[in-house]
Amino acid sequence: MASIEPRPFLISLFEAAVLAADPYAAIRAHLPARPKGRTIVVGAGKAASQMAAAFERLWEGPLDGAVVARHGPIEKCERIKVFQSAHPVPDEAGLAASSALLEMVEGLTSDDLVVALISGGGSALLPAPPGGLTLEDEIAVNRALLASGAPISAMNVVRKHVSRVKGGRLALAAAPARVVSLVVSDVPGDNPAFVASGPTVPDRSSLEEAREIVARYAMALPERVAAHLSADAARAPSPDDPVFARNEVHVIASARVSLEAAAARARESGIEAAILSDAIEGEARDIGRMHAALAREVALHNHPFARPVVLLSGGETTVTISGKDYGRGGRNSEFLLSLALDIDGADGIDALAADTDGIDGSEDNAGAFADGASIARMRGAGVDPRLHLTRHDAWTAFKASGDLFVPGPTGTNVNDLRAVLIR
Repeated sequence: MASIEPRPFLISLFEAAVLAADPYAAIRAHLPARPKGRTIVVGAGKAASQMAAAFERLWEGPLDGAVVARHGPIEKCERIKVFQSAHPVPDEAGLAASSALLEMVEGLTSDDLVVALISGGGSALLPAPPGGLTLEDEIAVNRALLASGAPISAMNVVRKHVSRVKGGRLALAAAPARVVSLVVSDVPGDNPAFVASGPTVPDRSSLEEAREIVARYAMALPERVAAHLSADAARAPSPDDPVFARNEVHVIASARVSLEAAAARARESGIEAAILSDAIEGEARDIGRMHAALAREVALHNHPFARPVVLLSGGETTVTISGKDYGRGGRNSEFLLSLALDIDGADGIDALAADTDGIDGSEDNAGAFADGASIARMRGAGVDPRLHLTRHDAWTAFKASGDLFVPGPTGTNVNDLRAVLIR
């Protein structure tokens, strides 16, 4: 263990997790058979351009297509048009992209094939408000969801009932063509209908559930949206609809596979690994305290895992914004600042929390590092870490301590990787 440098070791786990979600290898293992008719590619998400470029390289035959990725660096494609729009708050470019995808699947026949390349982030990238609603209404819905503290599964139940694309509606528009969805999952439990709010994958959540979620989390929705949700016309298509009978759905990469790859990389380095869960949800700061308590138990009592060990977890935590006075950061940096406060002064504990897409929230970092001296470094830089946690301003705290992790966009997205090393 003396030869292990904590941060390079933790970075190697992140790299192994990202490599396990590589779009090219994942798509190659799930290529559909060529159809008699046309092949149309559609898609959305943070990995959309990388998935589209991989599909182009692998597909032997003609194709047309369009996908939408977030603003920023993208993989270039020759035959598939790549639109770009905003995340996490939708914009006009996303509205145009949604319309383009719907146009791509118009007028198809039962001999045609639609390949849907879906990854996390697609919910914001594909705004398509139904009749009577505007982009501003969908933006308001998205902001209300992000501020509500609701888990991603609940958010997507609401989203799919306020859209012309989500909740299987894009696949419905493609009928009678066969739709094969290749999904890179970023949701706890890997339900493909929840990834990007399932544009090509209907699910059984109901309009009544969407109304109950809005009430439970006291979401402040515009009056027009509330009126829309009160009408039966908002109901999303059912997976039992015969129009979906020939369709296929494949989850080609997920948090579980990536966590197992990170665990294997740790063991290659001589460190035992324990996967706590690939589906952890809850408030980021609360999950941070839970991980810190477990790390301290191992450090002090060699229980319930023997040192040295790295604790791994995935899933998607939540940051509930309270009030208007908040700072910069994402769920991974908030998780880690909470953890750092609870391991302050501890020796032999090092942690990394990062989003596998390379971007945590709206900043340029994937996450950050923490150890027993992180809080002292922050205070030495004139930062009050508890105040910054209260203000949801973890990015500023880790920027001051020099602990941000900035690998850049990765081209995939299987949600968060949390790794806590106890030496």
